[in-house]
Amino acid sequence: MEIKKRCSWCKANNELYVNYHDTEWCVPNFNEQYLYEMLILESFQAGLSWECVLNKRASFKTAYDNFNVNKVVLYGEEKISDLLINKNIIRNKQKIIASINNSKIFLKIVKEYGSFYNYLKTFTLDKIIYETGKTTNAISDAISKDLQKRGMKFVGSTIIYSYLQAIGVIYSHEEGCFLYKSKP
Repeated sequence: MEIKKRCSWCKANNELYVNYHDTEWCVPNFNEQYLYEMLILESFQAGLSWECVLNKRASFKTAYDNFNVNKVVLYGEEKISDLLINKNIIRNKQKIIASINNSKIFLKIVKEYGSFYNYLKTFTLDKIIYETGKTTNAISDAISKDLQKRGMKFVGSTIIYSYLQAIGVIYSHEEGCFLYKSKP
């Protein structure tokens, strides 16, 4: 049986990671629910590995009411306390509070632009960017700066770059990976 060569960051011994790499990472998915879920998950990645977050994704989904933004924006002190004692997620109080605040800002952006993807398109011009070996670019810098200006936290340029890869705006499979392709 032929073994597929994957990007160097993908650990072959973690089935969740391999599946994410093969079927989700860099695949355009601009569904609003997915855009929201990935924004929340990426913000929890700050200072940690994506593998750590991915391993806890199912637990985050349960803890965050299936990433229902309309429920998350209503989280108060009791829910924050519940999240802080949930051993199955990342229990960082600043990130938890930021996730609730970021959710409120997400909804404001959706109201302003009609969708979060419409907002992103003002930076990406609805194009897919093909590049490897980077952790930030001018687009992630601009989106990060704007989101921070709006009050979001844990959305630095590196996190936003990872987010753009996750949702398929940036295509970054490495040369040699079975999914590699240069700009069509």
